[in-house]
Amino acid sequence: MAIPLVNSVASWFLKKRFHQIDLFLKYPHEVQNELLMNLISISKDTEIGKTYDFKSIRNYRDFSQRIPVSTYEDYQNLIERSRKGEKNIFWPKPIKWFAKSSGTTNAKSKFIPVSIDSLEDCHYAASKDLLCMYLNNNENSTLFDGKNLRLGGSKELYEENGTVFGDLSAILIHNMPFWAEFSSTPSNKVSLMSDWEYKMQAIVNETINENVTSLAGVPSWMLALLNNVLETSGTKTILDVWPNLEVYFHGGVSFLPYVNQFKSIIPSSTVKYYEIYNASEGFFAIQDRNHSDELLLMLDYGIFYEFIPMKTYGSATEKIIPLSEVKTGENYAIVITTNAGLWRYKIGDTVTFTSTNPYRIKVTGRTKHFINVFGEELIIENTDKALKIVTQKTNSEIIDYTVAPIFMEGNSKGAHEWVIEFKTPPDDLQYFGELLDNSLKSLNSDYEAKRYNSITLNKPKIHAAQPGLFYKWMKRNNKLGGQHKVPRLSNSRQFLEALLEIN
Repeated sequence: MAIPLVNSVASWFLKKRFHQIDLFLKYPHEVQNELLMNLISISKDTEIGKTYDFKSIRNYRDFSQRIPVSTYEDYQNLIERSRKGEKNIFWPKPIKWFAKSSGTTNAKSKFIPVSIDSLEDCHYAASKDLLCMYLNNNENSTLFDGKNLRLGGSKELYEENGTVFGDLSAILIHNMPFWAEFSSTPSNKVSLMSDWEYKMQAIVNETINENVTSLAGVPSWMLALLNNVLETSGTKTILDVWPNLEVYFHGGVSFLPYVNQFKSIIPSSTVKYYEIYNASEGFFAIQDRNHSDELLLMLDYGIFYEFIPMKTYGSATEKIIPLSEVKTGENYAIVITTNAGLWRYKIGDTVTFTSTNPYRIKVTGRTKHFINVFGEELIIENTDKALKIVTQKTNSEIIDYTVAPIFMEGNSKGAHEWVIEFKTPPDDLQYFGELLDNSLKSLNSDYEAKRYNSITLNKPKIHAAQPGLFYKWMKRNNKLGGQHKVPRLSNSRQFLEALLEIN
C-alpha cells in the first residue's frame, strides 16, 4: 500500500508543480524577468545592492549596464568576509553554508555560498521535480518500494567563525528532509566518510542486501562502485544483486563514454537513464522525458540566466545576452545571478540549445576545457561522441581519457596527443586512432579543415594508459570520489605531462 500512497502524494505535488512549470514554459522571459527584479529588490540594501544602486534598477537593460560580469576571483574577498561571519554583503539573509569545490586540475579551493533560499528553492526543489517528472513518465514505477543508492563526494563539514564549509553533498545530506533520508542508502554515517577507498567498500557492504531501485551519482565513480559490487557479490550483472533497479540519475560528466559499460553490467531494456545538470552554484536543468538526451532548463529556481556566445568569449567583442536572444545550435558560456548572492557570475560551463520552445539544452563542456590552439575549436561534446562511435566499432571500452595539444616547433606541425585508459582495449590501437580521427572530422568542420592534407594538424598521437593510471593521479592529488573529474581537454600540456610521467 505504501507505493500507491507515495505515488499519489507525488502526483498531487506534480499537479501543483505543473501549474508553475507551465508558467515558465509558456512565459519564460516574463518569469525570468520577474525573478530578476525580485532578486534585485530583496538585495537592494546589501553592500552590493548599495554599490550598484539596485533601488534605481528598473529593467534588464539597467541591470546589464550597471553590474559587471564576475568570476570567482572577483568574488573571493567578499566571500571570505562572509565566511568570517559578516552579513548583508551580497545576500540579505545570513549565509551559514559554503560548498567547497576546486577546479579539475587547480588545487585552489573555491567556497561557493549556499543560502537557505538556494537549498530549499533550488537544490531540494529540483530533487522533488526530478522524482515527480520521472514518476509522471513512468506510472507503473515501484521506485519507492526500495531505496535510492546515492554516491556523493560527501566528506566532513568544517566550522569556522560560525559558518560551515564542505562538499555540497555533505551540506545537502546534513540539511536533508527526513523523508529523503528514509528512502536513501547508504546511511549518513557511511555517506559522510572522508576516506574514499574505505568508504567505497563500506557502501558496498551496507547496500548489497538492500532493495535498491535507483542510483544517483557521477558516472565514473558510480561505475567503479558497481564493479566493486559485482566483485564482492560474485555475480555477473547488477540485476543479479538488485533485480528491481529501474533508473540511474546521473550528472557531473558526460554519460556518452560510459553508456556501453553501464549497459553491459545492467543488461536491461527497461532500466532508464535520467541526466541532471547541477553544481555547487545551483541546480539548472533536468531530463524530463524518457530516453532523451536533452535537458529542460528550469527557470523558477531563483536563478537568472545570461549567456556569452563562445565565438566572442574572452575577446574584445565579448557579448552577453539574455535567454530571449539565444539561438539553437550555438555554443554558450553560462552566466548566472542567484538566490545565494552570486551576481552575473561565470560558472565556467558551456551549453548549446536544442530548442527554444521550451528551452532545452545539452551540456557541451567547460570554458577552460577545450582545445583551440590551431583554430580547431574542439570541445568535449565532440570527443565524447567520437569515442562512443569508435568504441562501438572496435568493441572496446574506455575508463577515462584526456587530450592536449602537441605544439608546433620549427617546421613541424601540431597535433593532438591522447592518453586513454581502456577497460577493454581495441585489437589495433593504430586503427582505433584512424577511426577516432575520422569521427572527429565528421563531427567538427574546423578540426576537419585543420586536418585536411595535414595542412595544420598531423594525425592524433594516442597512448594506451596503464591500468589505474587516472585513479593513481586522482589519489595522489586527493581528488578521489564525488564531484572530482578528470580534465578531458586542455590548451595546456600540464595534466597530460603529469600522467605520462607516471604511466
